Amino acid sequence: MPVDHIGQEIRSRALPMAALLAGNVALALGPWLVRLADTGPVAAGFWRVALALPFLALIALANGQRFTGLGLRGTGLVLLAGVFFGFDIASWHLGIGETRLANAVLFGNSGSVILMVWAFFALRRLPFGREWPAILAALTGCAILMGRSLEISPANLTGDLFCLLAGVLYAGYLLLAQDARKALGGWALLTLAGLASAPVLLGTALVLGEPVWPTDWTPLVILALSSQVVGQGLLVYALRHFPPLIIGIALLTQPAVAAIIGWWRFGEVLLPLDFLGIALVGSALVLAKVTTPRATA
Repeated sequence: MPVDHIGQEIRSRALPMAALLAGNVALALGPWLVRLADTGPVAAGFWRVALALPFLALIALANGQRFTGLGLRGTGLVLLAGVFFGFDIASWHLGIGETRLANAVLFGNSGSVILMVWAFFALRRLPFGREWPAILAALTGCAILMGRSLEISPANLTGDLFCLLAGVLYAGYLLLAQDARKALGGWALLTLAGLASAPVLLGTALVLGEPVWPTDWTPLVILALSSQVVGQGLLVYALRHFPPLIIGIALLTQPAVAAIIGWWRFGEVLLPLDFLGIALVGSALVLAKVTTPRATA
């Protein structure tokens, strides 16, 4: 093979890999920025979605994606998906303030494992092959991490549960939006889901009595751009170039970055048992990416 061709092949793989890793890092910064915001956590979620909406709409239009044509039922499903997305962010942001950042990221990303389990019920079959190890690793890892959280404080365990609930809600969002994503495109779907989720987040923040208007916009602007625009954009570009196994392994960048930030900024020290729990849950996420069955129901 000519040297020039080899160099071109390396470059063609290097850019998507860099985008994949950078996208995961950008998303991993989210919990830190939520803690830095001087609003309430759910209010930070509102600004995360609201500030990103104009950018998402412009990117959708630039990519030729449309916002109409789903019909009454399809539009209703997208709006309902947006409600799930709003409660997902609300639950996750509440959990971020109570548990360790590494736990928050891992449990917040648990949607792929939850989708795998849901598919067993939809397909009316038991797990097989690599699906059993994924489920056992997830259960064992969660038990370890949640047990460690309870040792630290009952509030930490509550934070874990909020983040797990966020994973369930995100799985619901993905299921409701799967047909619309194919019809509209990812950016248009994010825009429409944001239009439905923003009022949910604002209403929830007001009901909880959170401060909504910030005095320092910097963390919120960075949160909106890194979580909704830059992180998502880099992943949308990168995911076309890699199989699910690589995507799942790259996902582990997020808890690693979160753990480093948690130790650096908040003194969240992880013990060997914590690393074991993180490794088990992380391996379950990777296996779920590879083995999740497709439900026809």
